[in-house]
Amino acid sequence: MTELRGWRSELVWTIGDPASNAAALRHFPDGLLLVEDGRVVAAGDWNDLGASLPEGTPVESLPGRILTPGFVDAHIHFPQLDMIASPGGALLDWLQRYTFPAERAFADPAHAREAAGRFVGSLLAHGTTTAMVFGSVHAGSVEALFEAALGRDMRLIAGKCLMDQGPEGLRDSAAGGADETQALIRAWRGRGRLGYAVTPRFALGSSREQLTLAGRLVADNPDVWMQTHLSENPAEIEATRQAFPEAADYLDVYDRFGLVTDRSLFAHAIHLSDRELGRMGQARCACAFCPTSNLFLGSGLFDLERTKRFGVKVALGTDIGAGTSWSLLTTAAEAWKVGQLQGTTLDPLTALYL
Repeated sequence: MTELRGWRSELVWTIGDPASNAAALRHFPDGLLLVEDGRVVAAGDWNDLGASLPEGTPVESLPGRILTPGFVDAHIHFPQLDMIASPGGALLDWLQRYTFPAERAFADPAHAREAAGRFVGSLLAHGTTTAMVFGSVHAGSVEALFEAALGRDMRLIAGKCLMDQGPEGLRDSAAGGADETQALIRAWRGRGRLGYAVTPRFALGSSREQLTLAGRLVADNPDVWMQTHLSENPAEIEATRQAFPEAADYLDVYDRFGLVTDRSLFAHAIHLSDRELGRMGQARCACAFCPTSNLFLGSGLFDLERTKRFGVKVALGTDIGAGTSWSLLTTAAEAWKVGQLQGTTLDPLTALYL
């Protein structure tokens, strides 16, 4: 038996950036949202939809409220949910002091399952229904996360970290990491609303052999995504330059291994050259703007306007746990402040779109 329900409220959503295309905004000051068996079947003006409602359809009125689609978090770390805003130094020191010890605990399947329930619950509690997620290096952490998300019918794209150069307890091998990744792709591909992302943590965490195999995984599985970190912190950038002296720049490290495609998402991307941004725009890559994390770690100020001029797609990410809030509304507010510090103003409707 089907169940149709309605909510009468102000409705707003975007299908593009309203700042550059006013027609991309959908706004109904007196709107009606209709849901049947958990699926949205109609949304629009009350006067258009209300008159044709079947008799007896329950409609809840929400005066003074705004309904929007669920938020999308473009960058977040599942194993870092219990270390949000742990005080420390800059990125590389913070990873050693807090991140890696917290992530080692995810070798325990029971811990990963318990944490997965809290993780997806926290996302939903803050209005986030879709997320691009880093697991730990342990394949079981991603299994637990996918199971929890599948049970709630969430749209989640995630992957196990590839880290054959990682610290003790967080180190896989190049071949082993690739085999585990391929097994996860086979096990979870096409289940519910889940997707898989090949996930080298960052260039410093992987050998050339592992990056080669990551590129092969991307090429052999055209339905997967690729996510990693890029140019977050000056010390990280310099360490990467020393580790890969043959590369023209940080992005070129990934490009040499086939990891720069239209299904690649790079977190942070703060300190990029014109060449790097031009290449990202050419390849139709995306990047995640993570303002609370960048401010907390002192990594730098992301230049949204400059990045967009090169045709690079941008989305907001909380970057839990260096990020200090699960809320994408709070994240958008911090993105506005980052713009103000650079003499630009982020349009609130663009922030909603991001």
